[in-house]
Amino acid sequence: MRTLKLHFPDDTLPTLDTFLKKTKEARLFRRAQAVRAVITGQRLQTVSDTLHFTYSALRKWIYRFAAQGTQGLVDRPRSGRPPKVTCKLEQHLNRLVEQDPLQHGSLYSQWSCRELATVLAQQTGVQLGRESLRGVLKKDVSYYRPTGRLEPYPADLAYASLELAALEYRARRGEIILLYGDETILWRFALPRVGWWRKAPRARLLTRHLSQSQIKREESLKRQAWVQYRSWSRISSGVLLSVIGAVQYGTSKVFYTIVPHFDAQELRQYLHQVMATFRKVEKEVVMVVDRSGIHRAHKLDATLEHYHGKLRLHFLPAHCGHHLNPIEGFWRVMKDVIGAGRCFSALQHLYWRTRQVLMEHLERPIYEFQW
Repeated sequence: MRTLKLHFPDDTLPTLDTFLKKTKEARLFRRAQAVRAVITGQRLQTVSDTLHFTYSALRKWIYRFAAQGTQGLVDRPRSGRPPKVTCKLEQHLNRLVEQDPLQHGSLYSQWSCRELATVLAQQTGVQLGRESLRGVLKKDVSYYRPTGRLEPYPADLAYASLELAALEYRARRGEIILLYGDETILWRFALPRVGWWRKAPRARLLTRHLSQSQIKREESLKRQAWVQYRSWSRISSGVLLSVIGAVQYGTSKVFYTIVPHFDAQELRQYLHQVMATFRKVEKEVVMVVDRSGIHRAHKLDATLEHYHGKLRLHFLPAHCGHHLNPIEGFWRVMKDVIGAGRCFSALQHLYWRTRQVLMEHLERPIYEFQW
């Protein structure tokens, strides 16, 4: 067993102590710890047995530390296997992602890593694993769930825009009252809001995961209580509620009602509420709505017949609501103010928060409508 004939400077131990505090790699920490133990006077064999180093490896790290300092404890660069994904192959993969998967024999309209690897192997002959493929894709594209929104036909969108322009012109002249109406759903358990969070202690929200059966059960209990009593005080369960609203063209006033469950009967009650607001105005009320089934339900026929000449619904073409109805943007801002980063223990708390935000909007608007 050969002895070490090395000379270390006086600041060796403070240098190693600083290195041990700053390093985050376990291998470098063990090497620096072993070298420090030898420098303090312990025998090489004792340190080798204690820290599970081979005798030759320990001597190597000590000599490298004596020659290069703490930089000698770092692994030297290795050549490794040449990468499979070349620049040309990466460009081919990016072009392939932009194509329709159905054209390549896929059963789905979105790409998956497995299908991309299969098509890439057929076209280039290069076999890539899913993890290798994912590492290449995340440089330029992101993996997310599509919203499923269908784009309207350009002709329908242009024709509907002309019709709305004519209605807005009549509203500016004072001939009619123009309302843009829609409904939205609010959940008791909201998603966390994007923002800056401190690393320690880590921020944790009071959330819990609900299965689909739990959601159906609580919603069923809420519907039973709502149908039987028609009273908020009797509703003890439920995970969501609905907001029916309409914004008036020109004034940007929002007329709303909050209901536990949205159906044609609730829409009838809301129409009566709107007409009670404009009962002293001798003008026709035109409400622009989308073509959902509830807006075209037969239960509304009696209400529309009752207000014949005073109220009518103007239907937008299919899939044009998100493009032409300005209240859709108001719903997005309202949901962010109400539920982002908040979780409500009961449905009543969500109701109170929703009403508070909507009432504050009437005093100080949270969303600027673009007409």
